[in-house]
Amino acid sequence: MRAADLVQPYPTVTLTTPAIEAARILADADLPGLIVVDNQGRPFAVLPGTQVLRLAVPSYCQDDPALTHLVDEAAADVFVRELGDRTVRELLPPQPHELPVVPPQATALEMAALMARTRSPLVAVVDGALLGAVTLHALLDRVLPL
Repeated sequence: MRAADLVQPYPTVTLTTPAIEAARILADADLPGLIVVDNQGRPFAVLPGTQVLRLAVPSYCQDDPALTHLVDEAAADVFVRELGDRTVRELLPPQPHELPVVPPQATALEMAALMARTRSPLVAVVDGALLGAVTLHALLDRVLPL
């Protein structure tokens, strides 16, 4: 099985997309991450949902999980407001990593190895232009025995 057999259309965001909008796209479509594209529509990065949470969850709660118990429920339920006016650019790690992009001919093993190596929940499939993505879920559904 090849990437071309598993690729699905996939939503994208740009570096200037508001972070809160990216979070809504993730939540509304129940996605593991988003493809960030440049001005020409080429994949620039993959933004895992956990990176959105990294900026939404106050750093003091990440540094000391015991403090999360001290926040009342009403305040805890709106932590995502911490995203404020931030953009997708601010959600990305500062150091460029290997881009999880494959051609349509990539095998299941090639995609799995790339996902594992880059810790990405999806790979973008590109053949000149972005064709879509293969998610970890879709890949596992096809390779696991019934």
